[in-house]
Amino acid sequence: MLTKADIEKYFIAEKHESLLFLVVGLAAIFLALIFYFSIKTPGYRGAAIPLIIFGLMQAVAGYTVYQHSDDQRINQVYAYDMNPGQLKSLELARMARVNRNFNIYRWIEIGGVIAGVLLMLVFRREPKAHFWVGLGIALALMTAELFVADFIAARRALLYTGQLEKFEGNLSI
Repeated sequence: MLTKADIEKYFIAEKHESLLFLVVGLAAIFLALIFYFSIKTPGYRGAAIPLIIFGLMQAVAGYTVYQHSDDQRINQVYAYDMNPGQLKSLELARMARVNRNFNIYRWIEIGGVIAGVLLMLVFRREPKAHFWVGLGIALALMTAELFVADFIAARRALLYTGQLEKFEGNLSI
């Protein structure tokens, strides 16, 4: 059964994880800049590419979710009492999209890990291919980290969605 505390718990956890997502993204960007402009070896330059790309994606996603979590939490807690139909229609539809997106992300992240590992394996013995090894290592690590973070968020989203589906409230309001 869905309670206001469940709604609060979901959005507070989402906000905390998005802050962590933002910090990890910014750290990856910082590391990429160090690798590319300070260390400058081919392996580190290769590693800088996935770090900057996925770091930017993480930082933007983390910031966006962080900025919207409180408003969403307040709106859904308000809807719990004042407009329960909104939880059954709008919020449930939003969560269906969120859950579909997590499935898409999961496959992209698995593909990233596989591609990174393949790059490492194919180029590991090539003396002039350190760029590709570095790229593969960073790609595998970044997409694995994203996979774990999204796995945790997806589990939380599925639990919340299940609670929304069972919510009955006073839908005649």
